[in-house]
Amino acid sequence: MSIKYVATSKLPTPWGVFAMHGFEDTETGKEHVALTFGELDANAPMLGRIHSECLTGDALFSLRCDCGFQLQTAMQNIAEAGQGFILYLRQEGRGIGLLNKIRAYELQDQGANTVEANERLGFAADMRKYDMIKPMMEMIGVHQVKLMTNNPRKVKAMQDLGIQVIERVPLQVGKNRYNEGYLKTKSTELGHMMSEHHFVDEDTNK
Repeated sequence: MSIKYVATSKLPTPWGVFAMHGFEDTETGKEHVALTFGELDANAPMLGRIHSECLTGDALFSLRCDCGFQLQTAMQNIAEAGQGFILYLRQEGRGIGLLNKIRAYELQDQGANTVEANERLGFAADMRKYDMIKPMMEMIGVHQVKLMTNNPRKVKAMQDLGIQVIERVPLQVGKNRYNEGYLKTKSTELGHMMSEHHFVDEDTNK
């Protein structure tokens, strides 16, 4: 496996102090991070999330997606639970990269949905891989998970790697007038598990 642990530091956040563990993929040069909070128990299911990098949503406050809302809610939920983890993976734009993501956004501005835009650029709807998860999970010592996600592919990825997903915890946050179509496409074309409640208009940005 090409994933190499590098170092650990403290990461103070609005929700508490996390530990930040850095990893390097020596084959691709990509850098990934595991955030942990509290004392993790190898013999108990830990609340956690697999989160793929989204510069626009996580750092630039974009309302085009729900990524930033999901990351912040996951960190808050973990802090409130007193323990848990987030695997932050460098897979911008569902694996197509930042500049291609901007190209896809340009196509979406012209009327394409998120899946159509990726496909017009010659990519699959979701290019992400999750093989880096196993060594990261082994390093933080977690074998059973209560996984915060709406994406069945993430549940399957963990199960395929021998990590027990004891529970899927829905993470339905961040709906607004700019991402309503995006969320519906994720549900209807990518199979994300979202309840009808998530599509009830609760937009405060209109």
